[in-house]
Amino acid sequence: MAAMTPDAAAAAAVGRVADHMHIGQVAARTGLSLRTIRHYEEVGLVVPSARTRGGFRLYTEADVARLMVIRRMKPLGFTLGEMGELLAITDRLDAGIDAAERQALLARLGRFEQAAADRCQALRTQLSQAEEFAADLRRRAGQLTGEPA
Repeated sequence: MAAMTPDAAAAAAVGRVADHMHIGQVAARTGLSLRTIRHYEEVGLVVPSARTRGGFRLYTEADVARLMVIRRMKPLGFTLGEMGELLAITDRLDAGIDAAERQALLARLGRFEQAAADRCQALRTQLSQAEEFAADLRRRAGQLTGEPA
């Protein structure tokens, strides 16, 4: 194989970096803070796909998708351990595995799906109660001020 010219090597490096995002871009895309993204890296939930020569983190679309899974699990009250478990399940499902392991992982994934549905329902109930409370306060304030509710 012929050696790459410096210009070709630079162009190839730019191409690789162009496929990656810096942490600030990822933060903007995901709505997560830089600190949160770094924390998720520290606890092993996400690993930057690459680093620049200067050591800056570089992320791919797959890394962003992984962070979005984490972001969506957080308001449902899933722990970091549960997040890691779900990500490990999806990682294994994406790998070449045998039918028995696939069935077991799909069953575990189904339990996460049910837990998410249950937690969504609990949040809907809480939201309904909060909206009733806010409406009660509006009515009460209207009664006290003589304004219609």
